[in-house]
Amino acid sequence: MGEYSLASIDRRGLMGIIAFIILGLLAGVIAKAILPGDDPGGMIVTAIIGIVGAIIGGFLAGAIFGADPLDEFFDISTWLTAIVGAIVLLLIYRMVVGRRARTV
Repeated sequence: MGEYSLASIDRRGLMGIIAFIILGLLAGVIAKAILPGDDPGGMIVTAIIGIVGAIIGGFLAGAIFGADPLDEFFDISTWLTAIVGAIVLLLIYRMVVGRRARTV
């Protein structure tokens, strides 16, 4: 068995978080490209929608298909679940923000 130091485990965890943020940001940008529209918020909202969408997509894929799609960064299932999750979250975001805009 290989030995792992605490520093290498922490480094791998940090790289995983950074990769997940990048994946979420790109998934949010792709979701906005697929569903163009005038959405309030800029890059920060896009990143949040993408990251949370990736989490939702991964959770749903795991619950429905018993898969672990958020396993590898360059795996197509990781990207598809992140993008689909970001699209779903973007649609929900537009419905919520659209309701607020009509009531104000």
